[in-house]
Amino acid sequence: MEYFIDVIIPVPLNKLYTYRITASESEFLKPGMRVAVPFGKSKVYSGIVFRVHNDAPSAYEAKDIQQILDDTPIVNEKQLQLWQWIAKYYMCTLGDVMRAALPSAFILESETVITKNSVKEFDESILKDDEFLVFEALHHQSSLKIHDISNILDKKNVLPVIKRLIDKEAISVEEEVYEKYKPKLVRYVKLHANFSSEQSLQNLLDELSRAKKQRDVVMTLFSISAKTKKPVKVKDLSDESGASVSIIKALVDKGVLEEYHIQTDRVQYTGDDNESTKNLNDYQKAALSEIKMSFETQHTTLLHGVTSSGKTEVYVKLIEDVLSEGKQVLYLLPEIALTTQLVTRLQNYFGEQVAVFHSKYSVHERVEVWNKVLHNSAKAKIVLGARSSIFLPFNNLGLIIVDEEHEQSFKQFDPAPRYHARDTAVVLAHMHQAKTLLGSATPSLESYFNAKQNKYGFVEITKRYNDVLMPDVELVDVKDKLKKKRMKGHFSDRLVEEMTETLKAGHQIILFQNRRGFSPIVECKTCGHSPQCPNCDVSLTYHQYRNQLRCHYCGYNSAMMQDCEACGSQDLDNKGFGTEQIEEEVKLLFPDYKVARMDLDTTRGKYGYEKIITALEQQEIDILVGTQMLTKGLDFRNVKLVGIMNADNMLNFPDFRAHERSFQLMLQVSGRAGRTEERGKVLIQTYNPHHNILQQVSTNNYIDMFNEQMNDRYNYKYPPVFKQIKITLKHKDYNRVETASVWYAKSLRQVFRDQVLGPESPPVARIRNQFHKNILVKIPKQQSLAKTKEAIIRINNSFQSVKGFRPVRVILNVDNF
Repeated sequence: MEYFIDVIIPVPLNKLYTYRITASESEFLKPGMRVAVPFGKSKVYSGIVFRVHNDAPSAYEAKDIQQILDDTPIVNEKQLQLWQWIAKYYMCTLGDVMRAALPSAFILESETVITKNSVKEFDESILKDDEFLVFEALHHQSSLKIHDISNILDKKNVLPVIKRLIDKEAISVEEEVYEKYKPKLVRYVKLHANFSSEQSLQNLLDELSRAKKQRDVVMTLFSISAKTKKPVKVKDLSDESGASVSIIKALVDKGVLEEYHIQTDRVQYTGDDNESTKNLNDYQKAALSEIKMSFETQHTTLLHGVTSSGKTEVYVKLIEDVLSEGKQVLYLLPEIALTTQLVTRLQNYFGEQVAVFHSKYSVHERVEVWNKVLHNSAKAKIVLGARSSIFLPFNNLGLIIVDEEHEQSFKQFDPAPRYHARDTAVVLAHMHQAKTLLGSATPSLESYFNAKQNKYGFVEITKRYNDVLMPDVELVDVKDKLKKKRMKGHFSDRLVEEMTETLKAGHQIILFQNRRGFSPIVECKTCGHSPQCPNCDVSLTYHQYRNQLRCHYCGYNSAMMQDCEACGSQDLDNKGFGTEQIEEEVKLLFPDYKVARMDLDTTRGKYGYEKIITALEQQEIDILVGTQMLTKGLDFRNVKLVGIMNADNMLNFPDFRAHERSFQLMLQVSGRAGRTEERGKVLIQTYNPHHNILQQVSTNNYIDMFNEQMNDRYNYKYPPVFKQIKITLKHKDYNRVETASVWYAKSLRQVFRDQVLGPESPPVARIRNQFHKNILVKIPKQQSLAKTKEAIIRINNSFQSVKGFRPVRVILNVDNF
């Protein structure tokens, strides 16, 4: 009898590939283990075993696997179930999901290894100069990798040279799979076993009497060991004794000390004893008991609590209950900036049971968290993370908390799988028979709609913690201020007045401008020309701190020019403003106060967020200017004033969700003000103070906003009333995209009639030299979603089989929130 396995490999294939295995391998292999398998002409990939069976593939001869990489599965059954659901629902392949789910250290790819052909004698005189350099290097080294050859020849593309050497039979090439994860080993030392008796020790100290520094090292080793009763690190011994590492090495070489390594975690909790969780107030207690009651009948509950109502403390009490049952908790957050502040709070309560997982962690750190979750370790009972943490290998999940559930950062846009972490979390919890709690001060229309339809439970907290009043929101009419000449740069006299008062009283200020850089457009006053990105249809943004023009879509940058490229005039003007310009104006208006900026440019490093947030908490910063990173659930005790610099560019964005998003963003950023005794103040600068959304923000009226927006969604057939799938076509040739998108839309219309919109060019029609066309398919509630997707996939397959359309890239985006 023959044995086979289906393997998921990290390549976007519509079907799984089947490989042959032996009878003994079939007994050992389990779904979720990794195997190295050959794929294509010469590539080797690490794949995940999906199924062990006896059915030979009919279309091709099954190849043998190369090696088994794991002793036990690193992906469990529930995960494989979730992967299948994501691939099916979000219309992508299992290979896409695997690449997104696994830390990259687990996805091994082969590396080409070049060795000298030792089988036959070789005449070196027929080699060209660059070939000879490579061949010469192989005399000194048994094998070389591609990047080694690049360094030897000092050029990027070395494949033609390697090909010529293969043709001349001078070298042979093979693929080698290598493991990327390396455990962290820390060096320790102890006294050699030869000196365990008192006599031998005395002799040693006499012998070292001349080598004073070495003797000091040995004495320090005794004193550290006596104090801590723990193994002694080389680093600690070096610091305590004041001796260099080379002196310790000399003692090791002499055989006086013995060196050994211990594997340690890269991420460690170094806090003190835990503090007990806070007592809840009456509103929080009521909310907690309502949540527990709703969990008896519903799997998912929405908690709508106003900003600063103490939702986190309610979550903490729920987490305590789940931990007491011995289960795991997943706490999802939209933004890494939020995890920084919350980690400290949760670790104060739960100590080292908290593990953190997000993209600012290194590959090795992520592997360690993965392994802890897989083995249900006590160090990962609570996982706090951004959207990718839903892929961790939970085996005993009891609760998922999705905080700030309305956030669009929970949706992945590129590359596939284009999943929404909130919706996926609900499915994951269902698979584990666990509960999901969605929390927000400004819930998304989808979740609130589901709660109204009784799909979700619903709980509300309407009062802020300690009965602090909601901030006083004031709308400032910029048009009127400009007429009366009461603007200083981008600051109205009202805002300057409030800022002066707040700073005098010793409070802090947050200024919100949802655009980074100095100014989005540089324009020549003489001819009107403004520099454009050569790869995208957008103007370049001026970044003053680097004196650079940058494209925020593709990353293209160039030095800021001194004169106009079109007419040569030196009269250049900046239009619009970003966080950099606001920061500069604030420094001029308030030179005696400390100003900082928090946007993508200032938080690039691993601890970028942490530094700024800590500085604000410790009141080292008086005024913080930032983009929407600031809006998300951060808790600053001393911020009394929030200024929204320009409400209009959010409201006028060409997207059916612009009004909902603007409401959420402004209300969230307002919620950062006045979180303690004194009432906070929010000033919103706008050209249109009578806009409905701004009026709703100023009265904190979520229900009015919900009803008004839902009315529009019913009328125009948008989510959550209708589901939608967005199809984007991309190619560098405009005419080809145009023809392809018209064909695609026509085919869709034959099936879905007038529920198809487009093809239409998006607001930015060209990105990275690729022209985009969008088609939108709207799906009514009564229409089967699965059948709709099948029809789209059929049309997509027909599209791919037309030779002229094959180079056009098609992106299917389900629920493109």
